Amino acid sequence: EKDGALERRFQPIIVDQPSQEDTIRILYGLKSKFEEFHNVEYKPEAIEKAVTLSERYITERNLPDKAIDVIDEAGSLVKLRAYQLPPDLRDIEEKIKEIEEKKEEAASEQDYEKAARLRDEELRLRAKLESLKAKWKQEMAANRPKVTEEDVAEVVARWTGIPVKRIHENDMEKLLHIEEELHKRVIGQDDAIKAVARAIRRSRVGLKGRHRPIGVFLFLGPTGVGKTETAKALAEYLFGSEEALVRFDMSEYMEKHTVSRLVGAPPGYVGYEEGGQLTEKVRRRPYSVLLFDEIEKAHPDVFNIFLQIFDDGRLTDAMGRTVDFANTIIIMTSNLGARLIAHGSQMGFEKKFGMIDYEQMKKNVLDQVKKSFSPEFLNRLDEVIVYRPLEKEDVVKILELQLEQVNRSLHEWNVKVRLHKSFVDWIIDREYKPEYGARSLKRALQHHVEDLLAEELLKGTLADVELVEIRVKEDKPYIKPVKKKEKLEAIFNQ
Repeated sequence: EKDGALERRFQPIIVDQPSQEDTIRILYGLKSKFEEFHNVEYKPEAIEKAVTLSERYITERNLPDKAIDVIDEAGSLVKLRAYQLPPDLRDIEEKIKEIEEKKEEAASEQDYEKAARLRDEELRLRAKLESLKAKWKQEMAANRPKVTEEDVAEVVARWTGIPVKRIHENDMEKLLHIEEELHKRVIGQDDAIKAVARAIRRSRVGLKGRHRPIGVFLFLGPTGVGKTETAKALAEYLFGSEEALVRFDMSEYMEKHTVSRLVGAPPGYVGYEEGGQLTEKVRRRPYSVLLFDEIEKAHPDVFNIFLQIFDDGRLTDAMGRTVDFANTIIIMTSNLGARLIAHGSQMGFEKKFGMIDYEQMKKNVLDQVKKSFSPEFLNRLDEVIVYRPLEKEDVVKILELQLEQVNRSLHEWNVKVRLHKSFVDWIIDREYKPEYGARSLKRALQHHVEDLLAEELLKGTLADVELVEIRVKEDKPYIKPVKKKEKLEAIFNQ
């Protein structure tokens, strides 16, 4: 304070956030008031769950405030759900409305005898309704609806956007099956998936700093081999949705002044009150996967910010708010590996499928990484993962996955599509480019399959067909209809 005389007349008292155990005791003290107000009953498990879930998922607020709001809203939710009128009472209310309309109609037609009869019927029904309502309220008061753990989880899910199933699911069970889930979407990268899963499990069991991010990874390798798909799969499996993936293109942060875009503009500059792009996104969605594309293009000052996040798991934005990164997975990608592989191809060391020496390529890539990044940056990473170029069997599986997406899109047309072996071999030989990875296949499927299907669907030629097969004849793909009565076989007809 500028006024020292005023300052010494006050004694500062620092009020820290209470522990989870203290918060539970506070909630038990407030429990009766909320039960009386909402006319519900809180189970002990619901009280404890409100504290643990709010502390885990609502990071921008403090205890006991956030836990109190959770049980308040959970009580309101249960009350609204439970205190809806029974169907028989709603039927009586509808009848009363009908009688009121008929009574007004009779009065307007000057049929007063009919209006009087309808009035008596209305009074009788209203008396019956009031009697039944009073009885129903007594029964509800005697048997208050209970607020359970599921209700608390639903409230937290609404606040955070994380699905209830993910909030309520056993974390340990989920962590044991990471490889299995990632393999459904990421093909041919066993080493990468195992390394990611091991690092995440280590973190969750508490074998490293409590405040550090869940995992910090550097993905290397050619384009189109599954680096971004791994990040998407992690976001969906661990945090419930691909929307939990926050992506940054680091080519936009090549200049020194762009650092302020991540943490917010300094006081007095335009955009000060808007916050930083990185800090705001993590503050609003603390459970997320952060993907930094082409990390080698970022300015050195950006790396200084990353060092703090990797070490302490927190970052202070321009407005002085501390943002917690402890519940994020940080993935950085680099195309350093792609350049070396392209160079190997020019020198004749690379075939369409299969590197002659993957281990040598990996060593070359890692040597390049050590030259491009500082030791203090590399030492803070959990894993540096080099993705393998795709083999032919991987490409076939990726085609199958992409075809499943096409079939999901065709659901409303009641048509399914499969690929004949002749087409699979033809599209791989003709369209697959190792330097573009699986992305070249996606474009090829759009051109050779989706365009053909769209044309035939609009013509109406597939109206009586349940299954079609894409074949090749004279170096040109065509659609062969299969009638409904024919048995559906596997997507790939060998």
